[in-house]
Amino acid sequence: MNAPVYFDDQRTKTPTPADLEIVVRDRRFARSAEPHRWWLNNDPIATAWFNALSATFPRGEAFFIESVKAHRDGASAKLEAEIRAFVKQEINHTREHIVFNKLAEASGYDVSFIDKRVAEMLALTKDRPVILNLAATMALEHFTAMLGHELLKNPAHLHGADGDLGDLWRWHAAEEIEHKGVAYDTWLHATRDWSRFRRWRVKSIMMLIVSKNFIINRVEDVAALLEQDGLTGWKWKARIWAYLLFKPGFLRKIAGQWFAYFLPGFHPWNHDDRALIANVVEGDFPDAVAPA
Repeated sequence: MNAPVYFDDQRTKTPTPADLEIVVRDRRFARSAEPHRWWLNNDPIATAWFNALSATFPRGEAFFIESVKAHRDGASAKLEAEIRAFVKQEINHTREHIVFNKLAEASGYDVSFIDKRVAEMLALTKDRPVILNLAATMALEHFTAMLGHELLKNPAHLHGADGDLGDLWRWHAAEEIEHKGVAYDTWLHATRDWSRFRRWRVKSIMMLIVSKNFIINRVEDVAALLEQDGLTGWKWKARIWAYLLFKPGFLRKIAGQWFAYFLPGFHPWNHDDRALIANVVEGDFPDAVAPA
């Protein structure tokens, strides 16, 4: 069980492990990769799912960074250090997914429509209270942590990936797990004067909105990418849902963690899954590791 950590000034209790170290692993992937259209086990649906996710990351992660940085004033020394490490990790993820997205384009896919959709959605956030942007970031960070957990727990998801593309996703997954509590702890700090009910209400409503948009938009993105392969019609749409709900069942397997978000007393580190990070870091990435 994690020892509770208290922010120095507000005495806000958080289950974030006291010995958690967020490490910036400055890795580079796919620099000499040859474009392969169905790079993931020659499976068009699996390839389209990961391509669609990756296309959202450059703008999405920049949004996460700004949302968290906007609320760091007055944070404890520990949280301030974790925010700095979070920012460095997210910058590296952005860089590597820009390379990945260019590789997808070189293989013949147009993913610009996904980036355009993300840009349009983010434009809608410009005039709303910044605390809501942090709430959205917190919800999306929970999604990336859930997906990262599932990727590392079940190697079958990345079985047959070309070259080091599987390593790219495992590296990203490990760091998403590692910093999964930063946005949430920043939220606790930023809303320290709120009632527990108000805090729960806002974060829950935002998670419902984020979940609806995330699932609908990603399914539409996957279908649009498959259409570029000439794979259309109800059978292929059914296969998308089968991929997400049955085998390998990404959405089905993260359902429990998703529901946990709405429980009183939820915190990402109520579930300490750092063992998954250790397996990846020690097994695949022994070098090029620098402390944040």
